[in-house]
Amino acid sequence: MVFSSLIFLFLFLPAVLLIYYLSPGKLKNAVLFAASLVFYAWGEPIYIVIMIFSTIFDYANGLLIDKYRHRKPISRAVLIGSIGGNLAILGFFKYAGFVIQNVNELFGLSLQAADLPLPIGISFYTFQTMSYIADVYRGKVPPQRNMINFGTYVAMFPQLVAGPIVKYGDIAKQLASRKVTLERFGEGAKWFIRGLVKKVLLANNIGMLWTSVKSTPLEELSVLSAWLGILAFTFQIYFDFSGYSDMARGLGKMFGFDLPQNFNYPYISRSVTEFWRRWHISLGSWFREYVYIPLGGNRRGLRKQLRNLLVVWFLTGLWHGASWNFVVWGLYFGFIVTVEKLFLLKWLTRWPNWTGHLYTLLIVILGWVLFEYEHLPSAWAFIGTMFGLGAHEWVDRQALYDLLTNGGLFVLLAICATPLPRKMVELVERRWNRGGVIVVTTFYTIGLILSTAYLVDESYNPFLYFRF
Repeated sequence: MVFSSLIFLFLFLPAVLLIYYLSPGKLKNAVLFAASLVFYAWGEPIYIVIMIFSTIFDYANGLLIDKYRHRKPISRAVLIGSIGGNLAILGFFKYAGFVIQNVNELFGLSLQAADLPLPIGISFYTFQTMSYIADVYRGKVPPQRNMINFGTYVAMFPQLVAGPIVKYGDIAKQLASRKVTLERFGEGAKWFIRGLVKKVLLANNIGMLWTSVKSTPLEELSVLSAWLGILAFTFQIYFDFSGYSDMARGLGKMFGFDLPQNFNYPYISRSVTEFWRRWHISLGSWFREYVYIPLGGNRRGLRKQLRNLLVVWFLTGLWHGASWNFVVWGLYFGFIVTVEKLFLLKWLTRWPNWTGHLYTLLIVILGWVLFEYEHLPSAWAFIGTMFGLGAHEWVDRQALYDLLTNGGLFVLLAICATPLPRKMVELVERRWNRGGVIVVTTFYTIGLILSTAYLVDESYNPFLYFRF
């Protein structure tokens, strides 16, 4: 079940909200926990056992670490066992096939790997439970002693399948007590509809162009077609993922939670370093706090700082998928960020703003080619086509047709990838007072109606981050 589905919008969500608000305060977490398990089990009933095991496993480990806090060897052993157990589960389901495939190719073996589907959300809730255990061990947060409250934190369906990755300390107080007002619920509804529009009306529509281009044999692609295709994917992945994050944040507000921001208009960045401060913020924050800083960060000299950056970016790429293209994609950005830290950022500050924007977009767009093509030779060939190497011509009729039929959509996407629409809405609300509220509410209502109409008529509704 995905948020951008009619079943979720008009069956699951209304039913959960009704039960949740009719329940007394002490039972609200239990209702949300149970609803989250149903949401998870809807598509993968067997794998719910893994989530329940992870919940019980790390709930118990948190209590054990606290109990033996003054006996460091024991508490450290529990910490290592917890992290090792979580990584073993994640590694088995996400990376076992990848490891066996590479061992077979390296040593000429024919080992067989079980063809298991990836449990939905495992990359997200595994990172959450590991951060909880690490923070309990470091004394940053007290252990959660209420099993239902901890289960709600782990399984909370608004952010289960696509993040943001929520640290326990950020919502510990909210798990214990929270209040939802009509104004707060309305704010959550706005966030949700905004995300739904981004996902359904923007990402899905431009995604069809990328699907068409990617399915075209490379030798039949023109240079213009290649650029239009990868630009389409550049917009699709942003509006798909950020739209889902907005929906998650909106749902969180409906249930009384303040979930962290996960995207902050990354395509307006003037450097790749800035881009990664704005893109998938919760993942970058997680790796910085639980990998980069424990390794020493930038406190132990330049050589070790560069090593730490290499480790973080290798893991960032690998986190996205069990394939070499993701590793190369992560190291590619790691190299660029390292170069910026060494000297390029100083240069960028001296250049006109537009050059920084153009440089960043070019680097990011090339990176999306590596991200999207699991077969690396195909990625290199596509990049070559973008620059005229191997393309059958620079412009063809298909490219012109795609440009004419999608030109207006590209302009709309470019505008919506900036803060301009948000500022316009805020300006209307501020200057028109009650009239502005009516106008904005009408706008959101139309967005919901159009998104629903699209979902009724169209079958193209992918969610890119399900595979991560």
